[in-house]
Amino acid sequence: MIDIDILAADAEKTEQRNRPTAAGLRAARAAGAFALRTPAAYGGSWESATNVVRLLVELAQGCPSTAWIASTSMVSKNMVTFGDFGEATLRELFADPDAVFCGAGEPTGSGTSGPDGVRVTGRWATVSGCEDATWAVFGAMVDGTFSLVLLPMTEVTVDRTWDVAGLRGSGSHSVVVDDVLVPGERVVKARFPPDARTLQLWGLSALAPVVGATVGALGVVDAMFASDRKPFMTSYSRMGESAGARHWLAEAAMLTRRAERTMLALAATIDGDAEITARDSSRMRQDRADAGRDCRAAVERMLDLHGGSGFRTANPLQRFWRDVAVTSRHPQLNAYLAVEDYGTALTTVDRA
Repeated sequence: MIDIDILAADAEKTEQRNRPTAAGLRAARAAGAFALRTPAAYGGSWESATNVVRLLVELAQGCPSTAWIASTSMVSKNMVTFGDFGEATLRELFADPDAVFCGAGEPTGSGTSGPDGVRVTGRWATVSGCEDATWAVFGAMVDGTFSLVLLPMTEVTVDRTWDVAGLRGSGSHSVVVDDVLVPGERVVKARFPPDARTLQLWGLSALAPVVGATVGALGVVDAMFASDRKPFMTSYSRMGESAGARHWLAEAAMLTRRAERTMLALAATIDGDAEITARDSSRMRQDRADAGRDCRAAVERMLDLHGGSGFRTANPLQRFWRDVAVTSRHPQLNAYLAVEDYGTALTTVDRA
């Protein structure tokens, strides 16, 4: 079980700090959020896609930024499995199955092999959770080959560049490495691209915090309807007396639940046995993007209902709104590229 109350209580402080509070991290760790893709052989849970998204959604109802860090930590740990690291390295890496990992797959670093290891220099942007991570896994061109590089966070520099309206607490800063000598066993050729199921899981891990934040926002609006709040400048005594308000609440709830159903259906496909074809992957990408847009539309409708008070900094609704607005525009949820890709798949992939 996740202690949502702790995460929600510390959400504002998490934003102010640009990173989760110690209490928030403990709550997420206790729920298994950072062991989702730690291999079972090293004490992790290696959860199904369905369990991954359910946990991330629950986390995000309390604090979307903390959920996002759990999501990116999961992807970073999963990335490690796409390199042939030795057993001793993996034991060291996963000594604490609940440790936070961070990383970036884009090879914006480079390395040169020598007799003592690999000299690595690079800069990676938007590395979520980097200030609370133990290890980082980065893509880099080493001797001209796309490789994965493992670095303890004690050997990198965090450049605090993250200043974005949403997910402020995710601490998605830039990470800099300047001519660091990395032992050869921590640098391997990357086996990319991953299989279709892994790629779809990574995409879904970006959607789950968006859905969770939208569910959290709906909880704020539900509480407003349960209170003695009434529509301003009307004769109604409660929000629920207004047929228009009830209609808009139903719209917001419908969009939220549709996004959640889409997410769970995609997770079930990933967990299933059927082959995920190229055309399937394109359709799933389109479904993710559509779910993200449903979440944005739902939260906008909730703000319409709440009015100007929903934008007070003390009101969690405005934080959910900003987090959904930013996260739903992640490249994994990009709507115009999704429809472009799906349209191409529909005209070039065998329909048989």
